Amino acid sequence: MKNLDLNLLPHLQVLLELKNITRAAERLQLSQPATSAAMARLRRHFDDELLVRNGRTYDLTPFAQSLVPLVDEAMLHIQRATRVRSGFDPASSEREFVIAASDYAAALIVGPLRRILREEAPGVSVDFVPTSKSGIQGQMADYSKIDLLVGPTGYQMQGASRQLFRDSFMAVADAGNPLLQQPRLTLADLATVPHAVGYFGEGISTPADKLFESRGIQRRVAAVVGGFLSLPLLVEGTDLVALVPGMLAARAQRGADIAVLRFDDDAEASLVEAMYWHPSQAEDPAGVWLRSVVQRSCARLHELFPAAAHPLTIHEADTI
Repeated sequence: MKNLDLNLLPHLQVLLELKNITRAAERLQLSQPATSAAMARLRRHFDDELLVRNGRTYDLTPFAQSLVPLVDEAMLHIQRATRVRSGFDPASSEREFVIAASDYAAALIVGPLRRILREEAPGVSVDFVPTSKSGIQGQMADYSKIDLLVGPTGYQMQGASRQLFRDSFMAVADAGNPLLQQPRLTLADLATVPHAVGYFGEGISTPADKLFESRGIQRRVAAVVGGFLSLPLLVEGTDLVALVPGMLAARAQRGADIAVLRFDDDAEASLVEAMYWHPSQAEDPAGVWLRSVVQRSCARLHELFPAAAHPLTIHEADTI
């Protein structure tokens, strides 16, 4: 360690991420000559070019690629170590926390969480940011930028975790959709009408997607949007149908002219949300408090968003 100035570690992380000295200088708020000098020192230390020109851009050398997870992990522990305090007083703290969550989870959690903050920690702020594709796939490096991740179980996300709440998918349609005139609906009937679906990344299937896939039923996808939140409003006034978590459907039904259809027990698709954090945060008093706030916020969700009205039930198949 005597052979490397550890102040160069943040420079190395940014250079490996951006693969561009000019952009790295802007991120680090340094001059380009100073960043170039840091790059030269890093190249001498590792005896590797780290970045090599490829046309108008630069690529990481194989050695530099092997450094990325090691540097990210090292920076994560340094950041956590410098932020840990022997105690944490939420009543006097002005700390800013960052939680990564889907639009659906954020829409449910923000309200009860804000009420707790007003009572216990008026100076604390919580910034909700979208979960990235890499977050869904469980890349531990994401925890260097966030304090907590709220996401569904079953997607191999890494880190320590605790379940928060369970929800069930329901179908939403405009209140005047002709589909609602049928006395009995099946999954096959639902597949005959155009669907609006939420997109969460290449190759990522939601429990609603898996419900149809497991029955070998192909849906007619007519519209694709990012996330679940806009789907109930998207179907209003159209012939579209969408499958969304039940608590989101209940919230949307309060302000939109939509009908909510539940699935019978044989065709139910459940969604379980959990919170995830890096093991290095386990004993941080601020992190412990934040997780307790999120858990208490989620404990009230079924009370705040009771089951939506659903005059019709979607059955797995017709009975003979």
